Amino acid sequence: MDFDLPDEHRMMRETVREFCEAEIVPIAQDIEDEHRYPAEVFAELCDLDVMGVPISEEYGGLGGDQLMYALVTEELGRVSGSVGLSYAAHVSLASKPIELFGTHEQKERWLRPLAEGEEIGAWALTEPGSGSDASDMNTTAERDGEEYVLDGTKQFITNASEAGSVLVKAVTDPGAGYGGISTFVVDPRADEGFEVSTIWEKMGLNASPTCEIRLDGVRVPEDRRLGSEGEGWEQTKKTLDGGRISIAALSVGLAQGAYEAAKSYATEREQFGRPISEFDAVRNKIVAMDRKIERARLLTHKAATLYDEGRDAGRLSSLAKLDASEVAREVAEDAVQVLGGYGYTEDFAPQRFYRDAKLMEIGEGTSEIQHLVLGRELGL
Repeated sequence: MDFDLPDEHRMMRETVREFCEAEIVPIAQDIEDEHRYPAEVFAELCDLDVMGVPISEEYGGLGGDQLMYALVTEELGRVSGSVGLSYAAHVSLASKPIELFGTHEQKERWLRPLAEGEEIGAWALTEPGSGSDASDMNTTAERDGEEYVLDGTKQFITNASEAGSVLVKAVTDPGAGYGGISTFVVDPRADEGFEVSTIWEKMGLNASPTCEIRLDGVRVPEDRRLGSEGEGWEQTKKTLDGGRISIAALSVGLAQGAYEAAKSYATEREQFGRPISEFDAVRNKIVAMDRKIERARLLTHKAATLYDEGRDAGRLSSLAKLDASEVAREVAEDAVQVLGGYGYTEDFAPQRFYRDAKLMEIGEGTSEIQHLVLGRELGL
């Protein structure tokens, strides 16, 4: 899987892998059991200088590309879906839009602390009544002189309880549909009226906080609007091109972790006097896992490379996200099956990968939405 990786990318991957093995693997199940955001892990990722991999050096990032970022995300997902998810949301959704659409002043004030790892970021699009149909948005931003007053509720927001800044999508022109949505930077620690009302207990990924936030008369100055009024949805689409690549990479990592656990168990576990990996039913399952993962990884790398070349990555990012998310679930399920009864216990990792993988088919556009996007790309 390394045949086409530049040396700097390979070195980055190996550095992050060593860190993951030493620092995350020993606590991966514990932080899930405790439902605890591992702030110490992100402090160490800051020390590794990977919190802003695809962000320009001018604003505190590493100056890497989308492919390098995908490799880092995959390695994190390989040991902890929670760490990988919080990391991906921080980079793709909370940081990258400020770099793409912000002014120099906004980048200095809001992007730099994210890229340097001093703060974690969040991005707030989804609402209790509007998931896949973002045009049915109820959160509003009403202009009042040189300020906007934000009111509404956002749902399923990753990192919101830990964030130093949150990018909030809100309606500035009611009745204009997608063309009436704008983006604002909210400071959750300083802006009155901002509240994290719920941190959800979930099926998996419980070391990555998923929150409901309420905005009750939150006042933000005009210079906290990202871009012009009405540009929020176009910004969202461009943001998701990169975000879906990161979810594809995270999915590949989850699948790789599950595969490695199953392969290791199958070569050590003996039944009827020989390792179970020698039985066709088990061997064929493990071979199928490897085949699926390699396919998903190559598609993810292709999407990242297209993105890095500045070409339209919409179709490839959706393809990669759709394929890799399904692969993650399928491989994790098969890994549980290979381990049999042990696979259903928390003493072994496959159960965690299995629970974590399901969200990959839901977040940043469900599989059904990816089919819709891809149909449009094909002119259907």
